[in-house]
Amino acid sequence: MTDTFVSHLFELRDRLLKSIFAVILVFICYFPWARDIYSLLAQPMLDALPNGGNMIATEVTAPFFVPVKVTLLLSFITSLPYLLYQFWAFVAPGLYKNEKKLIFPIILTSTVLFFIGMSFAFFIVFPVVFHFINAIAPDGVAVMTDIQKYLDFVISLFLAFGITFEVPIVVVILVYFDITNVEKLKEYRPYVIVGAFVIGAIFTPPDVVSQILLALPLWILYELGILVSVAVSKKKSESTP
Repeated sequence: MTDTFVSHLFELRDRLLKSIFAVILVFICYFPWARDIYSLLAQPMLDALPNGGNMIATEVTAPFFVPVKVTLLLSFITSLPYLLYQFWAFVAPGLYKNEKKLIFPIILTSTVLFFIGMSFAFFIVFPVVFHFINAIAPDGVAVMTDIQKYLDFVISLFLAFGITFEVPIVVVILVYFDITNVEKLKEYRPYVIVGAFVIGAIFTPPDVVSQILLALPLWILYELGILVSVAVSKKKSESTP
């Protein structure tokens, strides 16, 4: 028993080290283009600024460390498939056959949905929100966003939309493990709609546009989760003797 536990610890250490080395290796490859990577991330804001508008750095080290942070974040995202493989390789031997059939698709689908959520935020939400914010700026106010604050802002939105797009996975898991059922999920629909707009108000800037852009996908994804849950419930009932 003790030998097995120790061997698992060693395996966990090895897989963590492999994951860390993978992120570092990708970071080293990306580092020469750190400034360009940050410029790409900042482009939605730069496009929304009036002619001659710029972003600023209020801290001495920010021009160096902010692009490095962005590059490290991109390195982690790029390495995520390999990191998930290491996680899967560690837990898979201890799973039953039916658990493997469930967990692997969940890991894969949740990763894809998280990337879709981030892409939705970058390509759709950012341009709309930044143009709206700059358009309503009072006369005489020059909008010059600090690059560190901008990074914090976009990361928070990436997380908000990435997590939001995980809603179908959560709904399917709740139904699969009989924590709830499709009928109850339909009954919860009005509360989910209200909750979606509350979440949109909490995790987005204080404007109606960005709140709607988060609340509507959350509602739509909840409905998608219900549709998938119907199919999952039917398949589960057919496979049950």
